[in-house]
Order: sequence, then C-alpha cells, then structure tokens
Amino acid sequence: MLDNVDPFIGTAATDLPRAQGLAATWWWPKPQVGNTHPGATSPLGMVSACAYSGAYPTGYGRYAKNTEGVPEEMFPRLQASGFTHFQQSGTGAIRKYYSYVRVTPMVQPLDDLGQSWPLEDERAEPGYYAANLDTGVRCEITVGEKVAVHRYTFPDQDSARVVVDLSCGGLAIDLGRTVPLRAQAESMGHGRAQGTVVMEGVPLSVHIEVDSPDWRQMLWYDRRLIPGGTRLDFDSIRHTTLRPFGMIFMGPARAGQSVEVRLGFSLRGCDQARENLERECGGGFEAVRARTRARWQDHLSRVEVDGGSPQRRTVFGTALYHSLIKPCVADDESPMWPTSGPYAFDICTMWDIYKTQLPLLSAIVPDRYGDLLESLIRVCEEEGNFPIGYRMARGADRFFRQASALAHTALADAHALRRPGIDWAWALVHMVDDMRRLYGEDFFEHGVVHPITHTLDLAYAHHCTAQVARALGDHRLAADLERRAGHWVNAFDPATGLLRDSEFYEGGKWNYSFRLLHDMAARIALAGGDEVFVDRLDRFFGYGADPVKQPGRCPPPEEMAAGYALNRFEGLNNEPDMEAPWAYHYAGRPDRTAEVVHAALTWQFGTGRGGLPGNDDSGGLSSWYVWASLGLFPVAGQNLFLVNAPAFERAALHVDGGEFVIETSGHRATQRYVQSATLNGKPLDATHLTAAAVHQGGRLHLRLGPEPSTWGHRSRPPSVSDQKGKR
Repeated sequence: MLDNVDPFIGTAATDLPRAQGLAATWWWPKPQVGNTHPGATSPLGMVSACAYSGAYPTGYGRYAKNTEGVPEEMFPRLQASGFTHFQQSGTGAIRKYYSYVRVTPMVQPLDDLGQSWPLEDERAEPGYYAANLDTGVRCEITVGEKVAVHRYTFPDQDSARVVVDLSCGGLAIDLGRTVPLRAQAESMGHGRAQGTVVMEGVPLSVHIEVDSPDWRQMLWYDRRLIPGGTRLDFDSIRHTTLRPFGMIFMGPARAGQSVEVRLGFSLRGCDQARENLERECGGGFEAVRARTRARWQDHLSRVEVDGGSPQRRTVFGTALYHSLIKPCVADDESPMWPTSGPYAFDICTMWDIYKTQLPLLSAIVPDRYGDLLESLIRVCEEEGNFPIGYRMARGADRFFRQASALAHTALADAHALRRPGIDWAWALVHMVDDMRRLYGEDFFEHGVVHPITHTLDLAYAHHCTAQVARALGDHRLAADLERRAGHWVNAFDPATGLLRDSEFYEGGKWNYSFRLLHDMAARIALAGGDEVFVDRLDRFFGYGADPVKQPGRCPPPEEMAAGYALNRFEGLNNEPDMEAPWAYHYAGRPDRTAEVVHAALTWQFGTGRGGLPGNDDSGGLSSWYVWASLGLFPVAGQNLFLVNAPAFERAALHVDGGEFVIETSGHRATQRYVQSATLNGKPLDATHLTAAAVHQGGRLHLRLGPEPSTWGHRSRPPSVSDQKGKR
C-alpha cells in the first residue's frame, strides 16, 4: 500500500468527473474540498510538518475559511513563509488552529521574515515532504513520532539563515491567530537552542539542534537581533503586546550545501523535548526518514487488496494513509496530569470518526486504539466529561451542540472484544456519570431533548453502557439503562416516520433520520414497515429523481435553501449521511445498499488534489472509503459488521487473530450484487457478522452477480427488540 499513497489527494477544491446515474441526484452542501495537507507525518504520531501559507485549515494551500460550496482562494498560487508543525488533517471549522514553530530558510535579511515565496516542485510520500522556494532553497522535511528534521540546500550565499519563529501560531484568517500566553527562549551555543511557548494553556517545548558548526546563532525579537543575548522571557503576552521572537542560525553556504535542523518536541518541558530528539534523531535526516517510512510500511500493510485499477488502488491506499494520521497518541506527554501513560489529542472530531475510523483503528492498530480509550477515560476523570472533540489545548473542546456521549460506542465495542488494559469497572463509572451532564440532564428527566439528534445520541449511549454493565454483572444498572435506551422512540414522529422538527447541525431531519439505531426493527415498524421505510430511503437517495446542480463558489442563500429542501442524500460530503446506505440492510434490501455504495465509490472519490468530495474530517471520510471498498461496514457500539459487495477482488485485514480475508468470485465492474456467501466455508445467509468474527480472523467468500438476488432478504441484522424475552 505504501507505493499507492498520494498525500496530495484532498488538498485542493473538489475536482471529480460529473456524476452519472444515482450519484447525480445527490446534493453537496458542505465545503467541496478535502482540507488535507501533504506534509510529513508519522502513523498516529504527535508531530506533522508542512509548508505554511496561513491558509485554512491546516496552514497549507490557498483557501480561505468556508462552510459551504466551492472554497474561495486566499492566494493565487501555492506559497509558503516557512514550515510549521502540528497541522490538522481534513477538518473544517474547529474554532482554533495551530501551526506552531515556524522554521524558515532565508537568503534575505531578517526584516523579510513573514514574506511568502512561491512553492515549486512539491513532492510528498508518507513521512516526507519536499519543495523548492523560489528563493533557490530546496526544502525537505521528515518527522518521527515526536520530532521533525528539516534539510535545506542553499544556493551560493554569503549569509544564509535558518530562522525559528516561536511566536507564530494559527492561520492568516479572521480569528485564526493564536497568541502565546507566556514564553521563553534560550540560545545554548554549539548549534543548540530551546524554548517553550504556552499556547491555549498548553506548554509546548522544543529543543533544536542545527548541524552547521561554522554558523553563528542568536536570539531575535521584533525582527531585531540580540547580539550576546542568551535568553528571552515573556511572563504575560497579549494580542496587543505580541512581537515576533525566536532564534536565528546564520553563516555562509556553498551552492548545494545542506543544513540539517533537528527539532524535538514535548508537552512536558525542554528536558523531555531534548530526550525525545536524542531518542529519535540518531543518524540524522535519512535515518529518521527510513524509520518513519518503515513504520508507515508496517501500518499500511495491515490492509491488503488485490485487483482494481491503478487509480482505485491509489485512492484506497491514500484513504488508508489518511485514516492513520489522526488522532495523535503521544506516550507520557500529557501536560494535564503528571503520571505516565498515553495522551491522545486531535480527536477532531468524535462525531466524524466514531462510526468509521475508530473501528478501523480497533481492527488494525489495536494497541494504539487501547491507548486512545485509556486517554479518553483519563480525560473524563480529570476534566469531568468524555470529550466530543479534544485538541492540544487546555480543556476539552466539547462541541456539545453537535453531539453527545459518543465515546461510549468505542468503549462498548472494546469491551465486547475483551480488549485488555482497561479497568472496566472504573470505565463504567465514567460512562454512567457522563450521560447525566449537559443535555443528559434533560434526557434523564424527560426522555427527550432538543436538538433532537441528542436524544438519539443519549439513547444509544445508554444502550452501549447497558451492554458493559450487564457483562460486568450489574443487572440492576443494566436494566435501568436499557429502559432509558428505549427513549429513542421519543425522537420520531409516528405520522411521518422521520425525526421530529428541531434544530439540526449540518443537515436536516432527513439526513439524521436513517441512523443505524440499536433497535432498527422497531424503528422500521414505527415508519410503517419495510415497504414504507424502503420507499422513504429511495426518495432520500434520489431514486427516479432528476440530476441536481451542486453549489458553486459563494452560493446565495436561496440556492442553498432550495438544495436543503430536496431532503436528499448529501453523499460523502457530509458525515451525518455516512451510515445511511446500510439502513437498507435492516429492511431486507442489501441490493439497494450495493447500488448506493457502488455509486459513491465510483463518483465521489478520485485521484489528484481534488479527489475528495468534502472535508476528510480527521480521517473519518477516508475510513468510510476503506470499509466500503472492503465490503464491510462497522456498526459502532454493537459489535457488528454489515456485509456488502467489495470493490476489490480480494482483500485481507491483518487483525489480532491473524488474517480476515474477503474474497470474491465473479468480480467484475458490473457484478455489484452478492448472490451468496460463506464464512469459513459455511453458508452465510445473513448480511452481517459479529465484530469478534472479523477480529479473530477467517475467510468470507462472496459470490457476485449482475442482478439483485434474494441473499439477505430474510435474515436481518440484530435489533434489541429481537432479543426481548430471550434472556
């Protein structure tokens, strides 16, 4: 998979072939851009590094902040004022942004710091990014888990410079700037320097070594050198008092001479930053690059596919790569608690990743998945809530307007799989307490809360928590939680079979009405039965509808209102719709799932910078593509996978139990319907598997054909109401 990755996919405005058939009826309201970046990353590592222009939202590229339609351009060309660290990946508006510790190679005077120069000859692969500045400097960057190494090749120059700006942070958009609260910088001589900036309440420390013994080094403040100065201290910084500051290394450079800059980072002080550098930077640039490439090779090889066009393999490999960039999991780096253990951040945001990405991490990187859950439990213990979004900032970005109690799904799945290393009795305490905070208070008292989608979130969280409680032997608690889990019904209007009128975040009631609940049998009955439910799904997915026009740049309000009035599937442009295609499974129509998923894989993803239909959302969208291509879809929180026709002739997941293989017979572009299936050689009439069956390894064989079959029409995925009376 490593050679199939193109880190540039998703870095520009969506540029896909005009959709045909079913996909042409879908309407995309959200930003038509992936918002990814091509910078150097390490699998789930703490550090990323990329060219910095100040554009939205990663600091890379040309685009301004946008919330709908085609993004507007901030700059007419790709450009950079230096190279920063800690980029987001594929997110939209998450309030704050960080692109800290800007390193700029210069042949100009320090007064020109902050100027941007055109980028040329960009190249990227997992763990490596390179580009030329039109000043004549060739720039290469690689990273480890907690380090970055820059290599700059200068033209012939009497006074070349490498400038480190510790004050830089955020983006060049309105309200996008981040200002350090406190800071200190120290020049230690012999090519070494260090500093700490407190950004958004978090102390970020860096230890720097520059491999150029003949160069001088100094501190600078407000673009003025401080000869002989060895330390800067800022006890209180405000927007009105901030002046840029940092370190500079300078000296003569021969044409073709390379200067290596090594940076170790830590959230626990300069000493730990230095230790991180010493541990990871041995051997210099090429050694760090090789080790990170090997880590990517290991992670990306945990999913293998055979068949498919080179273009589809590139899209798949890149989707898998994007799925493994975030969250960041850093051992022993929490600035909030002093004890050892994993610290996870850039969980941006849970509502994007809990359905698709977290189950993927659970399958192929279970050790890091366990670390993530342990960190979430610790955050809840320290801060009082499971986070809905969690960044490198003091205090969880909870985003409670969008969703509630989503960590419970991941915890329930981990418990069902008997994941080791978690104190489940302690986790259960936090799961129960978390559901009674904020919107949970009204839900606890009234069984319904607005925005109405939070009723679904909280009812589902009660179901997930009940499974853990019952397995731990607390049957009284489980029974109470199960009763409250039944309040999902209060969210629906029996007259329409859809959600009740309410406020909706990034969508409408149609988008949220086809979520996969824990009692889909009762939900379909509430809608009027299979036929009525399928008819509503068909309308939602645009069966028989005319093609629609997508929003362009700066779409007027009346155009957006007309689009929302379609009540149409928003494709993979919007995360509330991610699981809706699989709702057909519960009504006995997996053939419809096959048609919708096939249309999405065909028309909504492609190669090139514009190859994503919308924000990648920290890997949530890319993880959807991975699962859909494998012919599996995880139902988060239910220990369940739904089965569909895969996009590849054969695929294999390397899981704890060995290897789970999905193989097909009759695989061709027109063969998109499952005719029959076997699991480990035995007939499989159901359209679902337990997650345990996947995680323990095995072989799923799917026979495909060009027409819908009766496979899976009778044996539906499980629902809570199916189990009543069986205990």
